[in-house]
Amino acid sequence: MDAAAVTSSPSTPVLLPGVVGPSGQPTTLGVMGGGQLGRMFVHAAQTLGYRTVVLDPDPSSPAGLVAHAHIATSYLDGTGLFGLAGMADAITTEFENVPAEALHALAAQRPVAPGAAAVAVCQDRAAEKAHFMACSVACAPHALIETPEQLAAVPDRLLPGILKTTRMGYDGKGQIRVTSREDLEAAWLDLKQVSCVLEARLSLAFEVSVIVARNAAGEVVHYPLQQNLHRDGILAVTTVPAPDLTPALQAQAITAAETIAARLGYVGVLCVEFFVLQDGSLVVNEMAPRPHNSGHYTIDACDVSQFELQVRAMCNLPLVAPRLHSPTVMLNLLGDLWFDAEGREHTPNWSGVLALPGVHLHLYGKHAARPGRKMGHLTCTAATEEQVRQTGLRAAHILGLSRW
Repeated sequence: MDAAAVTSSPSTPVLLPGVVGPSGQPTTLGVMGGGQLGRMFVHAAQTLGYRTVVLDPDPSSPAGLVAHAHIATSYLDGTGLFGLAGMADAITTEFENVPAEALHALAAQRPVAPGAAAVAVCQDRAAEKAHFMACSVACAPHALIETPEQLAAVPDRLLPGILKTTRMGYDGKGQIRVTSREDLEAAWLDLKQVSCVLEARLSLAFEVSVIVARNAAGEVVHYPLQQNLHRDGILAVTTVPAPDLTPALQAQAITAAETIAARLGYVGVLCVEFFVLQDGSLVVNEMAPRPHNSGHYTIDACDVSQFELQVRAMCNLPLVAPRLHSPTVMLNLLGDLWFDAEGREHTPNWSGVLALPGVHLHLYGKHAARPGRKMGHLTCTAATEEQVRQTGLRAAHILGLSRW
């Protein structure tokens, strides 16, 4: 990338929504990444009157298809970055693996939120865990493995464990469970001896996440905790309010997430995932510098969605504490639903689930279904937690999803 192609002083942060901004020109928000998170961000920005531009190499990306403009280049292409900086008044990212150097280059000309330094921490599990410990937030016992000597020095207390690549891991990718030192050595070889973190395997009760939004002035708001069920490393079900969480643990998680965001100087929406252990204690797992799959329910069950808060935070618009107005269950819809037991492609029973009260279907506009690919989500809302649980179970049964 020719970073010199994107230079000059950052412009004044965007303050006003609307088709025409303070300069008399259309106010435009840019997003690095064209997936479903970018698509929902674009929808939220357009609702507030902003124009939008997406940079993503896929000409059929879900966000690019609905934005006002789409720059179809790689994330490190100097010409593409120059074009994005020229069109957008402020820029965000929709996934954590956008190269931090691209965000650095863009920030030389436009406000970028979250900033490259914060994203870089989230991109590296070792740096992430160091940040958690600096914030006095407990994480799993772990060790960094980058050399054969570090591999040999792993303490026995970390086995059995989970070996994770320090970079480019998401939805269970780049992770191998290990029981013995022989397993560990084989797993590191299988991962091509890249930089890894070995985490001790903990006795988990359940998993939760908290989403916070923070602006440049340090103001922060949060959603209630989401209780999450994963299958094969991919989020399957989110329930809010979290049915198994005590008020004390909820307060502890929110305080921890806000501290983590503040110490990063974070601007934007941040999700922090936690494990609740069998003994009732709370351990931080990881964070995502963007809206999160577990927060998609906020579109239908809250008065302000996580994507609108992303717009508000990056544009210095007022942050308001979001309100959960309906208990909710969200089901992730993976590409597996589009195939029968014999592997033949078919259309899921949308009519059946849409006949249920309080059901909201969101499909992401992806052209091809593949097993494990996130194709959409289904949000169920109701007046009570038991009613929404029953609706979610009925929807799962109709679609052939596993019960929880």
